[in-house]
Amino acid sequence: MLEAQITLEYGDEQTADAVAKAVSPDNFKAPSGLSIATARQGKLVLTEVKTEGSFATFLATIDDLLFCVSTAEKALRIIKQ
Repeated sequence: MLEAQITLEYGDEQTADAVAKAVSPDNFKAPSGLSIATARQGKLVLTEVKTEGSFATFLATIDDLLFCVSTAEKALRIIKQ
């Protein structure tokens, strides 16, 4: 089994909450053998990825997660302007 814990820290809880909510829908779309769980703890967004699949699937999942996080961060920057 492959496993990763990704921790992202933000300047405030509101931003962390918005990012966590933006990527959380992915938690429910995971195919069999893949587990993704995202939660906010204060200013932190914590994501745990587990897979029984291939390394390529594992890497693609993390890449997709980070792309979604980046998109959420960009949207928040635009909204704050």
